Amino acid sequence: SLIESMGLGGTAAAFAVNFTHPIETVKTRMQVSGDGVAHTVTSTARNEGVAAFYKGIAFAYGRELSYTSVKLGAYAPVRDALGAGKDAPFYMKFLAGAITGGVGSAIGNPFDVMKTLAQTNSGKAVPLTELVGDMYRSQGLGGFYRGVEVNIMRACVLNATKMGCYDITKGKVTEATGWGRKDIRTSFCAAFVAGFFMTCTVAPWDRLRTTLMNQPTDKKLYNGFADCLVKTVKQDGVLSLWRGFIPIWARFAPQATLQLLTIEFLYNTFGFSGI
Repeated sequence: SLIESMGLGGTAAAFAVNFTHPIETVKTRMQVSGDGVAHTVTSTARNEGVAAFYKGIAFAYGRELSYTSVKLGAYAPVRDALGAGKDAPFYMKFLAGAITGGVGSAIGNPFDVMKTLAQTNSGKAVPLTELVGDMYRSQGLGGFYRGVEVNIMRACVLNATKMGCYDITKGKVTEATGWGRKDIRTSFCAAFVAGFFMTCTVAPWDRLRTTLMNQPTDKKLYNGFADCLVKTVKQDGVLSLWRGFIPIWARFAPQATLQLLTIEFLYNTFGFSGI
């Protein structure tokens, strides 16, 4: 069922984030500061300790169990409901991914906002309740939905690319190698390809999302997505939208692989058909 599939999707994502969260912390700090990978890693470790790479992990779990349970777990049921099976055109698979990604993003946005603020905090770690309380007192419930427009657009592009490319690549790998769709080698190859194309399409949206969500809790620097885009390009140039490309790929490739391999394993274990 849809609910069971979403539960398995959330479980797979929560497992994967344990391994990829430090990479995302580096990526997020790079997007905000403009520093390189090496400087970001060494300065974070030297000034804050290794534990700093796991700042915001509690919010990351909340994000995976809300947003990703929908975008990953609901993909196969929604795809099948749209009639986008094995031989369906690619745009139908992309549509299924965009729908589940957009809905999941709207649900998980508060966790995304708090996770971003926690990850970019270079001082002493702020307790979860204090961070949430400060945001609510300063901006009310609306503060938890800052950047929601670009986050939904990002999620639609991300999940359409991820699930569409994964689904299509599985078919191509099966045809080329003779491996079955449930073969772990097929899933691994398809997930790695999906991770690369996700990075290419999502990096600009990811940069703008981070910028919007990293605004101070007590003031608003941008009047929405368009204002943020114009100011970012004017200040840093168009190519700055792809800032952090390497760590984004370093996160997306293993994360997509871990998530997709795990959910395929869970589907097989519980008797569900695979993606």
